[in-house]
Amino acid sequence: MRLATWNVNSVRARVGRIVDFAVREDIDVLAMQEIKCKPEQFPYAEFEAAGYQVEAHGLNQWNGVAIASRSDITEVETAFAGMPGFDKNHRAGTAHFGPDAPHEARALGAVIDGVRVWSLYVPNGRSLTDPHYEYKLQWLDALRTATSAEIAAVPERPLALMGDFNIIPFDDDNGDPDIVEGRSTHVSPRERDAFFALESAGVRDVVRPLIPTGYTYWDYQRLKFVRDEGIRIDFILGSEPFAAAVTGASIARDERKGDQPSDHVPVVVDIDLGGDDDDDLPMIFA
Repeated sequence: MRLATWNVNSVRARVGRIVDFAVREDIDVLAMQEIKCKPEQFPYAEFEAAGYQVEAHGLNQWNGVAIASRSDITEVETAFAGMPGFDKNHRAGTAHFGPDAPHEARALGAVIDGVRVWSLYVPNGRSLTDPHYEYKLQWLDALRTATSAEIAAVPERPLALMGDFNIIPFDDDNGDPDIVEGRSTHVSPRERDAFFALESAGVRDVVRPLIPTGYTYWDYQRLKFVRDEGIRIDFILGSEPFAAAVTGASIARDERKGDQPSDHVPVVVDIDLGGDDDDDLPMIFA
């Protein structure tokens, strides 16, 4: 099975190149973030014509997540347990966040061919003093707790957290000179600690061991891509059964080129779950 995650930065604006990538690269499961549309606005027809079924979760023109799959999508959830929400208009303009605040469209979970997949768009944080920063940290902590519980409930089932985490875990993942610790989100110690804490839930980065370097995002401004001033913020974190099944990985850097690219590129993994392949069975003649 080949899985990919991609912050597409508007599925309607880029549906042609998204579907082309999925078909060309033989993607079985594609987790998308920032689809920027409601489910009724999603361009299902183009995906279906290419052999994919889609589950989409979006509430407005912001955020939004989706999963496209060649196999049946089951056990769909649009939030993980304890996921906080964010209400920027609470009490005459005072931001409010927590489990009782309205959820944003940032998580979509499903089971596909026995694999539990989450498409996740972690809150940005905005600035170190913005309420969205504390919301981001609370969101990540709730994700850690929910993931730990989910793995404990079905430990043998492969699970993958796939998406845009809006965190640069290591200094080597940051090639953007405008992102500086102490001034910027994404590189603060608290964000990095929250990312690494996900390991305690039973998941780990399954791409880095195979692809130790490489960025997944370049800002559109100031020739960031031409200068290769990118950052690595898109990840696939797998449980032990998932990680043990990984046979390959790649970062599709070329998808940042061409007409109207997303500012992110796909991250891809191949897994082999060891199932029987009918093509390998001996032929029996009557």
